Amino acid sequence: MKTNEELVNYLIGTGALKSLNIIRAMSKIDRKDFVGSECESFAYDDSPCSIGYGQTISQPTTVAFIMEQLQPQEGERILDIGYGSGWTTAILASIVGDGGRVFAIELISILKKFGENNAKKYKFQNITFIEGDGSRGLAREAPFDRILVSAAAPSLPSSLKEQLKISGRLVIPVGRGMQSIYVIERIGEKAYKKKKIPGFVFVELKMKRKKRMNRTERL
Repeated sequence: MKTNEELVNYLIGTGALKSLNIIRAMSKIDRKDFVGSECESFAYDDSPCSIGYGQTISQPTTVAFIMEQLQPQEGERILDIGYGSGWTTAILASIVGDGGRVFAIELISILKKFGENNAKKYKFQNITFIEGDGSRGLAREAPFDRILVSAAAPSLPSSLKEQLKISGRLVIPVGRGMQSIYVIERIGEKAYKKKKIPGFVFVELKMKRKKRMNRTERL
Protein backbone atom coordinates (compact mmCIF):
# COMPACT_ATOMS: atom_id res chain seq x y z
CA MET A 1 0.00 0.00 0.00
CA LYS A 2 1.30 3.42 -0.99
CA THR A 3 -1.16 5.87 0.55
CA ASN A 4 -3.06 6.31 3.79
CA GLU A 5 -6.31 6.04 1.84
CA GLU A 6 -5.28 2.62 0.54
CA LEU A 7 -4.39 1.55 4.08
CA VAL A 8 -7.75 2.63 5.49
CA ASN A 9 -9.62 0.93 2.64
CA TYR A 10 -7.64 -2.24 3.32
CA LEU A 11 -8.61 -2.12 7.02
CA ILE A 12 -12.25 -1.63 6.09
CA GLY A 13 -12.06 -4.52 3.63
CA THR A 14 -10.64 -6.91 6.22
CA GLY A 15 -13.35 -5.94 8.72
CA ALA A 16 -10.87 -4.43 11.17
CA LEU A 17 -12.43 -0.97 10.76
CA LYS A 18 -16.20 -0.66 11.11
CA SER A 19 -17.21 2.49 12.99
CA LEU A 20 -17.67 5.61 10.89
CA ASN A 21 -16.09 7.99 13.41
CA ILE A 22 -12.96 5.84 13.65
CA ILE A 23 -12.78 5.47 9.87
CA ARG A 24 -12.99 9.24 9.47
CA ALA A 25 -10.27 9.83 12.06
CA MET A 26 -7.89 7.24 10.63
CA SER A 27 -8.48 8.70 7.16
CA LYS A 28 -7.59 12.18 8.41
CA ILE A 29 -4.54 11.15 10.46
CA ASP A 30 -1.83 9.95 8.06
CA ARG A 31 0.30 7.16 9.54
CA LYS A 32 3.36 8.37 7.63
CA ASP A 33 3.42 11.47 9.85
CA PHE A 34 4.14 9.26 12.87
CA VAL A 35 6.87 6.87 11.73
CA GLY A 36 10.60 7.49 11.91
CA SER A 37 12.63 8.20 8.78
CA GLU A 38 13.73 4.56 8.54
CA CYS A 39 10.10 3.45 8.16
CA GLU A 40 8.82 6.07 5.73
CA SER A 41 9.10 3.81 2.69
CA PHE A 42 6.73 1.27 4.23
CA ALA A 43 4.61 3.53 6.43
CA TYR A 44 1.41 2.08 4.95
CA ASP A 45 2.32 -1.59 5.37
CA ASP A 46 0.18 -3.54 7.80
CA SER A 47 3.07 -4.14 10.16
CA PRO A 48 4.60 -2.59 13.28
CA CYS A 49 7.73 -0.47 12.97
CA SER A 50 10.40 0.45 15.49
CA ILE A 51 10.50 4.01 16.81
CA GLY A 52 13.50 3.28 19.03
CA TYR A 53 14.04 2.55 22.72
CA GLY A 54 12.38 -0.86 22.39
CA GLN A 55 9.08 0.67 21.30
CA THR A 56 7.07 0.48 18.08
CA ILE A 57 4.30 2.17 16.19
CA SER A 58 1.71 -0.60 16.23
CA GLN A 59 0.45 -2.62 13.29
CA PRO A 60 -2.50 -0.76 11.68
CA THR A 61 -4.80 -3.78 12.04
CA THR A 62 -4.08 -3.83 15.77
CA VAL A 63 -4.71 -0.10 16.13
CA ALA A 64 -8.00 -0.42 14.27
CA PHE A 65 -8.97 -3.34 16.50
CA ILE A 66 -8.22 -1.59 19.78
CA MET A 67 -10.02 1.54 18.62
CA GLU A 68 -13.09 -0.54 17.81
CA GLN A 69 -12.91 -2.12 21.26
CA LEU A 70 -12.45 1.28 22.93
CA GLN A 71 -15.31 2.94 21.01
CA PRO A 72 -14.25 6.56 21.65
CA GLN A 73 -16.91 9.21 21.11
CA GLU A 74 -17.09 12.95 20.50
CA GLY A 75 -16.79 15.08 23.63
CA GLU A 76 -15.13 12.42 25.79
CA ARG A 77 -12.14 12.69 28.12
CA ILE A 78 -9.64 9.98 27.23
CA LEU A 79 -6.39 8.82 28.82
CA ASP A 80 -3.86 7.48 26.29
CA ILE A 81 -1.05 5.59 28.05
CA GLY A 82 2.27 4.81 26.36
CA TYR A 83 1.52 6.91 23.31
CA GLY A 84 4.98 6.56 21.73
CA SER A 85 4.68 7.80 18.14
CA GLY A 86 1.56 9.85 18.92
CA TRP A 87 -0.55 8.11 16.25
CA THR A 88 -3.25 6.83 18.61
CA THR A 89 -3.26 10.18 20.42
CA ALA A 90 -3.97 12.06 17.19
CA ILE A 91 -6.68 9.59 16.15
CA LEU A 92 -8.37 10.00 19.54
CA ALA A 93 -8.05 13.79 19.46
CA SER A 94 -9.71 13.83 16.04
CA ILE A 95 -12.59 11.72 17.35
CA VAL A 96 -13.30 13.58 20.61
CA GLY A 97 -13.16 16.99 18.92
CA ASP A 98 -13.00 20.40 20.54
CA GLY A 99 -15.50 19.40 23.22
CA GLY A 100 -13.32 16.53 24.45
CA ARG A 101 -9.77 16.13 25.67
CA VAL A 102 -7.00 13.54 25.36
CA PHE A 103 -4.44 13.18 28.15
CA ALA A 104 -1.41 11.44 26.64
CA ILE A 105 1.28 9.92 28.90
CA GLU A 106 4.70 8.65 27.82
CA LEU A 107 7.51 7.65 30.20
CA ILE A 108 10.46 7.83 27.78
CA SER A 109 11.44 11.48 27.47
CA ILE A 110 12.72 11.35 23.88
CA LEU A 111 9.62 9.48 22.70
CA LYS A 112 7.41 11.92 24.59
CA LYS A 113 8.87 14.72 22.47
CA PHE A 114 8.78 12.61 19.29
CA GLY A 115 5.10 11.74 19.63
CA GLU A 116 4.16 15.25 20.72
CA ASN A 117 5.91 16.80 17.72
CA ASN A 118 4.20 14.33 15.39
CA ALA A 119 0.73 15.08 16.74
CA LYS A 120 1.39 18.83 16.62
CA LYS A 121 1.48 18.60 12.82
CA TYR A 122 -2.32 18.54 13.08
CA LYS A 123 -2.54 21.61 15.34
CA PHE A 124 -4.86 19.99 17.87
CA GLN A 125 -5.80 22.14 20.85
CA ASN A 126 -7.38 19.30 22.83
CA ILE A 127 -4.32 17.24 23.84
CA THR A 128 -2.37 17.43 27.09
CA PHE A 129 1.04 15.71 26.81
CA ILE A 130 2.57 14.37 30.02
CA GLU A 131 5.89 12.70 30.74
CA GLY A 132 5.35 10.06 33.40
CA ASP A 133 4.53 6.52 34.49
CA GLY A 134 1.23 5.69 32.85
CA SER A 135 0.82 2.42 34.76
CA ARG A 136 -0.55 4.55 37.60
CA GLY A 137 -2.99 6.43 35.44
CA LEU A 138 -3.59 10.13 36.00
CA ALA A 139 -5.64 10.46 39.17
CA ARG A 140 -5.62 14.27 39.18
CA GLU A 141 -7.61 14.35 35.93
CA ALA A 142 -9.86 11.35 36.61
CA PRO A 143 -12.47 10.14 35.95
CA PHE A 144 -12.15 9.28 32.27
CA ASP A 145 -14.66 8.06 29.70
CA ARG A 146 -12.03 5.89 28.07
CA ILE A 147 -8.53 4.67 28.92
CA LEU A 148 -6.28 3.14 26.25
CA VAL A 149 -3.02 1.38 27.09
CA SER A 150 -0.86 0.68 24.03
CA ALA A 151 1.75 -1.56 25.71
CA ALA A 152 1.43 -4.74 27.75
CA ALA A 153 1.27 -4.63 31.54
CA PRO A 154 2.31 -7.77 33.46
CA SER A 155 -0.99 -7.55 35.37
CA LEU A 156 -3.92 -5.16 35.58
CA PRO A 157 -3.24 -2.06 37.70
CA SER A 158 -6.37 -1.56 39.81
CA SER A 159 -5.84 2.20 39.74
CA LEU A 160 -6.63 2.33 36.03
CA LYS A 161 -10.10 0.84 36.19
CA GLU A 162 -10.83 2.92 39.29
CA GLN A 163 -10.16 6.05 37.22
CA LEU A 164 -13.01 5.23 34.83
CA LYS A 165 -16.35 6.96 34.92
CA ILE A 166 -19.32 4.68 35.42
CA SER A 167 -20.03 3.36 31.90
CA GLY A 168 -16.38 4.09 31.04
CA ARG A 169 -14.15 1.59 29.24
CA LEU A 170 -10.51 0.49 29.61
CA VAL A 171 -8.63 -1.38 26.86
CA ILE A 172 -5.31 -2.87 27.95
CA PRO A 173 -3.02 -5.71 26.81
CA VAL A 174 -1.90 -7.89 29.71
CA GLY A 175 0.71 -10.61 30.05
CA ARG A 176 4.15 -11.61 28.87
CA GLY A 177 4.99 -13.33 25.59
CA MET A 178 1.66 -14.01 23.91
CA GLN A 179 -0.78 -11.58 25.51
CA SER A 180 -4.48 -10.93 25.77
CA ILE A 181 -6.35 -7.67 25.33
CA TYR A 182 -8.78 -6.98 28.15
CA VAL A 183 -11.80 -4.74 27.67
CA ILE A 184 -13.08 -3.61 31.05
CA GLU A 185 -16.28 -1.60 31.48
CA ARG A 186 -17.26 0.08 34.71
CA ILE A 187 -20.94 -0.69 35.27
CA GLY A 188 -21.26 0.50 38.87
CA GLU A 189 -19.35 2.10 41.73
CA LYS A 190 -17.52 -1.17 42.41
CA ALA A 191 -18.81 -3.32 39.56
CA TYR A 192 -16.98 -4.07 36.31
CA LYS A 193 -17.62 -6.18 33.23
CA LYS A 194 -14.61 -7.86 31.62
CA LYS A 195 -13.87 -9.35 28.20
CA LYS A 196 -10.65 -11.20 27.30
CA ILE A 197 -9.37 -11.39 23.72
CA PRO A 198 -6.24 -13.58 23.38
CA GLY A 199 -3.58 -13.74 20.70
CA PHE A 200 -1.64 -10.45 20.68
CA VAL A 201 1.95 -9.33 21.11
CA PHE A 202 2.70 -5.82 22.37
CA VAL A 203 5.88 -4.23 23.65
CA GLU A 204 6.25 -4.04 27.42
CA LEU A 205 4.64 -1.15 29.28
CA LYS A 206 7.53 0.88 30.68
CA MET A 207 7.39 1.77 34.37
CA LYS A 208 9.64 3.80 36.64
CA ARG A 209 10.51 0.77 38.76
CA LYS A 210 11.02 -2.83 37.81
CA LYS A 211 8.87 -3.85 40.73
CA ARG A 212 5.49 -5.37 41.00
CA MET A 213 2.93 -2.64 40.50
CA ASN A 214 1.00 -1.52 43.54
CA ARG A 215 -2.54 -2.87 43.77
CA THR A 216 -2.82 -5.23 40.87
CA GLU A 217 -5.36 -7.98 40.44
CA ARG A 218 -5.59 -11.40 38.90
CA LEU A 219 -7.43 -11.66 35.62
